[in-house]
Amino acid sequence: MEEIYLKARAKVNLNLEVLEKRKDNYHNIQSVFQKINLYDELYIKKTKTGKIEIDTNINELQNEENIISKAYKVLKNRNEAITGVRVKLIKKIPMQAGLAGGSTDCASFILGMNKLFDLKLTKMEIEEIGKNLGADVPPCFYNKAVKAEGIGEIITPINTNFKYYFVIIKPKVSFSTKEMYQKIDSKKMTYTVERINNIKQALEQQKLELLVQNLYNTFEDVIPNKDIIQNIKNELIEQGAMRKYNDWFRLLCLWDISKQTNSKKSL
Repeated sequence: MEEIYLKARAKVNLNLEVLEKRKDNYHNIQSVFQKINLYDELYIKKTKTGKIEIDTNINELQNEENIISKAYKVLKNRNEAITGVRVKLIKKIPMQAGLAGGSTDCASFILGMNKLFDLKLTKMEIEEIGKNLGADVPPCFYNKAVKAEGIGEIITPINTNFKYYFVIIKPKVSFSTKEMYQKIDSKKMTYTVERINNIKQALEQQKLELLVQNLYNTFEDVIPNKDIIQNIKNELIEQGAMRKYNDWFRLLCLWDISKQTNSKKSL
């Protein structure tokens, strides 16, 4: 095999509870990650250059600090069999949108390299490499719904084949993850284990209303420009999106497909 093609699928957090800050400056979290049909495309081709070359439609990624280049360096240091690669990356996942665009590219790249060069990395080794590159990388190795704990590296697959439809909207605003965590640290945030268990149950038992009622993201409590998000939510509700049974809508508004004639993008 000289070349491999991969789809790096985006994820959404059906819930995200940011817990206590750790001594290593990471935060413990509880979240359900759900892969979706929005994806970046990766073409990885062997070369004899001994280095990585990246061709992408996003200028900001044309440097050695992008996460794919970092993953290549880690793999190259571990495996002399790697002779070099040329990567074509077609970005479709919006950046700074909480969809794990960089993390899923990294995860797919590691899996692709393992197969392309027959590195024989174990599942544990792959996840350890991913964890050291980014907290969101380990859940991206799974093309299914998973419960993520710790800093995101403790993964529990969820046994579900639930199919449902939703709309993703990326406003023309972006937020720094680092700044958002700083805002959370400055407030005394509370969390509940019940939400993550309810979402797991909703996926396993295919209960859409239970899923909608438990959608939650800690970051939503500290974001600036809340009016922009709230206006989008209000518009979605007016167009038929299901909502939580309280006064605060959640960013991910799900459609009951049994009541809709025009389906959007499915999982």
